[in-house]
Amino acid sequence: MPIEPSEKIWMDGELVDWADAKVHVLTHTLHYGNGVFEGIRAYETAGGPAVFRLTPHIQRLFDSAKILAIDIPYTLDELVDATKEVVRVNGLPSCYIRPLAYLGYGEMGLNPLPCQVNVSIACWPWGAYLGEESLRTGVHMMVSSWQRHDPNAMPPAAKGVGMYINSQMAKVQAVKAGYDEAILLSPQGFVSECTGENIFIVKNGRIVTPPVSAGALEGITQSAVHRIAEDMGIPYETGNILRSDLYTADEAFLSGTAAEVVPIQSVDDRVIGDRGPITTKVQETFFAAVKGEVEAYSEWNEYVT
Repeated sequence: MPIEPSEKIWMDGELVDWADAKVHVLTHTLHYGNGVFEGIRAYETAGGPAVFRLTPHIQRLFDSAKILAIDIPYTLDELVDATKEVVRVNGLPSCYIRPLAYLGYGEMGLNPLPCQVNVSIACWPWGAYLGEESLRTGVHMMVSSWQRHDPNAMPPAAKGVGMYINSQMAKVQAVKAGYDEAILLSPQGFVSECTGENIFIVKNGRIVTPPVSAGALEGITQSAVHRIAEDMGIPYETGNILRSDLYTADEAFLSGTAAEVVPIQSVDDRVIGDRGPITTKVQETFFAAVKGEVEAYSEWNEYVT
C-alpha cells in the first residue's frame, strides 16, 4: 500500500521532518539486513488515539534485538513514550506505526558488533492491509513453494529486517499467480504462517493455530485472538497443521497487526467459503476491542493523550 507522509519521524531522540528522515547509503543494515522492527497500529477511540498493545510490541522489539545480538540504546519505557509522542505530534486519529532498530553508518563487514545502533519510529495513515473488502469476503491463498526458514538457519522468533526476504519471495509468487496472500510450510512440511500473518483453521468448532516450533512468529494479535476465543468459550489449541487440513477446514482466518483479522475464502483453489460464525465473532470482538468499546480488553488500549 502507498505511504501517505505524515509530519514528523522520531529518530534517535529527535523529531525530524518526514522529508529529512534519511540515512547514509553505507548504513550497515542496508547492506547486510541486520535490524529489527515492529508493526503497530493506533486506533481512533472515544478517548482519542489508542495504540493497540503498544508495550508488548516494544517488548518484542527488544526480544528480537536480543536474539540478533543488537543492543538497543534506549529503555522499553523510553520507546513506548517515543511512540506515543510521534503519534501525538502528527495529530493522527488512527495510524500504522513502524519502530525500527538498525545498524548505522561507520562500520562495514560481516561482524555487526562494533556498529552503532540507531532507532527510528514513523507513523502514517493506513487502511486495511489486504483491502477493505477482504475483511468481509475473505482472501484467496496459495501454499508457496518457498519454505519458512529453518530455526537453525534464521531464528523465526525474531522480527528481523533481512529475514523478510523469505516472506517477500512467497508474496511475489502468490501475487503473480493471482492470489492475495501466501502460506509457508516449515522444513518439516507443517503449516507455519503467512508472509506477515498468523493463520488459524476452525474444525468442529475448535480453533487451531501452528506452534512456534513450526516457524510461526508469536503474534501480538494472535494472542489477542486466543484471549477472545477463551472468553467466548471457543476451544483453542496450538498444534501442527497439515496442508490438507487447510483444504478441509470449516473456516480459516489470519491475523496480524497490518492485516488485523481476515477470513480466508480459499486455499490452492479449494473453497473454504464465506466468513463463518466463529471467524465473525472473533473479528467483530477484535475490532470493538481495539476501538476501546470492550471494557474487558481495556488494557490493550494504550492511549496517546
